[in-house]
Amino acid sequence: MHPTPGSPAARPPAVRAAGLSRGFGAVPAVQDVTLDVPMGSVLGLLGPNGAGKTTLLRMLLGLLAPTRGEVELLGRRLPHRAAEVLPHVGALIETPALHPHRTGRQNLLRAAAAEPLLDSSRIPAAVDAVLRRVGLAGAADRRAGDYSPGMRRRLGLAVPLLTRRRLVVLDEPTDGLDPAGTRDVRRLIAEMNAAGATVVVSSHLLGEIEATCSHVAVLQAGRLLCAGPLDELLDAGPSALVVTTPDGELAVRALLARGIDAARGPGDRVVVAPGPAAPDVVATLVHAGVAVHGATRPVARLEEFFARLTGDPGPVAAGGRAAGAGR
Repeated sequence: MHPTPGSPAARPPAVRAAGLSRGFGAVPAVQDVTLDVPMGSVLGLLGPNGAGKTTLLRMLLGLLAPTRGEVELLGRRLPHRAAEVLPHVGALIETPALHPHRTGRQNLLRAAAAEPLLDSSRIPAAVDAVLRRVGLAGAADRRAGDYSPGMRRRLGLAVPLLTRRRLVVLDEPTDGLDPAGTRDVRRLIAEMNAAGATVVVSSHLLGEIEATCSHVAVLQAGRLLCAGPLDELLDAGPSALVVTTPDGELAVRALLARGIDAARGPGDRVVVAPGPAAPDVVATLVHAGVAVHGATRPVARLEEFFARLTGDPGPVAAGGRAAGAGR
């Protein structure tokens, strides 16, 4: 698949990491990561426990100096031009820093006062608007210390939404949220992206990444295993061919006789291992007198792709956060 002019892949990258490495003592956390995040994309950063996702995000934002390598955000090198570019960047990294004795509204007013691109006269309206967007309008005047973990997560997510951004980086934005809150985050990401923001989101929720992101990058043990458009990555891997036939036993015997690995599936399905082209399989079956009612290759899901790539699907959850998941 080749990008068309004006598509996200055809534009300059919103984020460019070149050879990023970072260790903590003798322990390497991120190793030689080179990654471009296309302008206008939504990139999901995936990885098993302790893969280095948060460390990588902190380096991309200039919060942590790399041992080696360089970072550019929106075409500007960090840290030299950080003051120029960071006002256009919103972020939620790890647990949001809140003042527990201040209300949700007061926390956001303080955060808004530090926004260089937000005129002071617009701050009260901006805070009211973002409280509604994250579902905290009814709890705006309660102390943040009395908020549930999910409410604190919503309040932290409100900060990057205070003003329009060109780049938003969210580290586990659905952590602690119930299903309704998770849907709200998905909606907010889509809204930010539709308004022109590039979004980078790390998550253990494969289903959310698949539903939300246009691009994926996978880390394991601090190294980048792959990165690219989600649909292309899912299409690139080998997948089994599922043949629908009432003659299952005959079909399996005919395929095995031709050296094609196959086995009975549930019902009237026969599963053919990746490798042979579908027309060759169908021709073999028809020649053997097998009635073929259909032949399809199911689209690979992100969970299957991740397991195939890393060899260990356990630390990342298909529908929910894995217990004890690390960063």
